[in-house]
Amino acid sequence: MSHDVLNPTPEYLAFWRERHVCTLTTPRPDGTPHVVPVGVTYDPEAGLARVISNKHSKKVRNVLAAQPGRAARVAVCQMEGRRWATLEGHATIRTDEASVAEAVARYAERYGRTPSPNPDRVVIEIALDRAMGRA
Repeated sequence: MSHDVLNPTPEYLAFWRERHVCTLTTPRPDGTPHVVPVGVTYDPEAGLARVISNKHSKKVRNVLAAQPGRAARVAVCQMEGRRWATLEGHATIRTDEASVAEAVARYAERYGRTPSPNPDRVVIEIALDRAMGRA
């Protein structure tokens, strides 16, 4: 079932605010999918999903390895029983202090804990263009 990225149903948005481990799928340089567990926050007002990560991680390297001039196409997904939700879009790595702080604050709100300080932390920011699911 398709959803409006910027105006999700209340049920869909509530599902993205519950505490769930999610997956992030990024394309490896050879085009094959790399899928890893992550925490994700969804900001429909901005049309963004955010994943905090270490700048040396494979997922970050995959996003940075996208073709020059083209942002990597990625997907985040979560499920619980028969409920599931996927958000898709193009990823950008943000390293500025304000972006990282906002992503950490949103993570803390959703997951109920503030991550330990990490000077190598970056944000995988996903400009969303597709939402699917059954929540």
